Amino acid sequence: MAMLHTVNKSPFERNSLNSCLTKSKEGSTILLIEDAVVGALKGTIVADKLTAAVANKNVCVLGSDLNTRGFTEADIIDGIKIVDYAGFVDLVAEHSNVQSWL
Repeated sequence: MAMLHTVNKSPFERNSLNSCLTKSKEGSTILLIEDAVVGALKGTIVADKLTAAVANKNVCVLGSDLNTRGFTEADIIDGIKIVDYAGFVDLVAEHSNVQSWL
């Protein structure tokens, strides 16, 4: 079964998202939470890497964290799915392994 990767640090302050994108395998799910949600925004220096990841990985962002930071669905890269807390729980339940990138 594919792994769930959670990233909670901004890609502009730490390299956690870049490490996750490099190490995660095809078919994995990457969930951006807390400050990592800014990595899902269009036009940033990490946008190309996330756009490429969407091609072979399931990339999600926690909607409440996105909204708390003043962003909406229109601000994020196409192909990134917005999940709520119930969706977060579902992702954890669907994956036998979870890797947190701190």
